[in-house]
Amino acid sequence: MASVPYEWGLLLAGVLFAIGTVGLITRRNLLLVLLCVEVMLNAAGLAFIVAGSRWAQADGQVMFIFLLSMAAAEVAVGLALLLLHFGRTHNLDADALRASERTTSTAAQAADDD
Repeated sequence: MASVPYEWGLLLAGVLFAIGTVGLITRRNLLLVLLCVEVMLNAAGLAFIVAGSRWAQADGQVMFIFLLSMAAAEVAVGLALLLLHFGRTHNLDADALRASERTTSTAAQAADDD
């Protein structure tokens, strides 16, 4: 069975990470931002798998399992925060989140001044 050269695997991981980074920078929807972070984590996991297979070590697979568990925790916390934000504002725009943080901090400062 022919194997894929490790350069191609690392190239694919780099392209996936770049796609995730561009999506993270350009997207305003918080759900898509979380999705882009997941793409970036999977690209890092692919790089670990490719590097582990290059040197015939299981370390890359162990790191990938760690990355999968970390990504699952990130998704759980991220989606919980996203649902909380959506329940309050009925909006998933990242700019609206920043604006609501400013008004909340301004209101907290005004309450402290009283």
